[in-house]
Amino acid sequence: MPYRVLRCWVCLLWALWAAGMAQAGGVLVVSSGASNAGYAQTAQALVAALQQLGVQELAQREAQEVETMDFTGTALPKVVVSLGVEALRQVLNRDLRTPVIAALVPRQSFEAAVSRAGSKTASLTAAVYLDQPVARQLELLRLAIPAARRIGVLWGPESEAQQPALQAALRARTMQEVPGYVSGSTPLFEALQSAMEDVQVLLAWPDPKVYNSATVANILLTTYRARVPVMGFSAALVNAGALLSVHSTPQQIGQQAAQMVRTSLQSGLPPGSQYPVEFEVAVNERVAHTLGWELRAADLSDRLHKLERKP
Repeated sequence: MPYRVLRCWVCLLWALWAAGMAQAGGVLVVSSGASNAGYAQTAQALVAALQQLGVQELAQREAQEVETMDFTGTALPKVVVSLGVEALRQVLNRDLRTPVIAALVPRQSFEAAVSRAGSKTASLTAAVYLDQPVARQLELLRLAIPAARRIGVLWGPESEAQQPALQAALRARTMQEVPGYVSGSTPLFEALQSAMEDVQVLLAWPDPKVYNSATVANILLTTYRARVPVMGFSAALVNAGALLSVHSTPQQIGQQAAQMVRTSLQSGLPPGSQYPVEFEVAVNERVAHTLGWELRAADLSDRLHKLERKP
């Protein structure tokens, strides 16, 4: 087949596919808070990516609006994307029986919300998790602090279910967990002291009861004074005083969520839940210098990406 004819066929098929995507439309994006920059940036990247895929029927709402929205008849969206834990909870409470893609939620929070919603909802709900794969976090830790063997971790009521997976990954790398448990009977400061006992680093694990706007400053100040570096899970934690983090940007999460929406529009079912594919490394060079280290985010990111590309 001549190249010009082949190119015309490809263009025709692409146009037909894009038209089908546009007709499939009906994507509702629900955010946990308009004032949160992370939600706003993710929504912007998501909408831009969906429009490039040919999806034109897009609506954006806040979590508190979901309770009173009309989802009857043609008002029912083909796919709902929730940004943040509160948005996911509000969407699942409506029991829409339509595919739901959750983003910006820790894995444990996602699984807890889906479990409460029931099995029928679970089959229609998937996530691109906020947290990074355990292996990716520990490989970055080994690259940045090769001597680290005892790893402190603060667990809360939502994150504790992930402890066995972390323990197995640590054992495979001849590392040891030093846990602290935040609960109703154990306050944060007491749990933090337990997790800092003779450790080389504190690995921050996403849990809203442990790391939130009311606690982060005290955790970072306490660890800084004790010269215990913190490996965070976001650029914001690094800016606040954590040593480093591996994280995915709102733009990366938005684009990955858009690909999951495309799959849902095509098949009527969401793909399986996923960890972030693309990621970045951040380093607080001031904290690193104080601890006597020279760490560069670009170098660590390049080495970590090369490790993941190995067969």
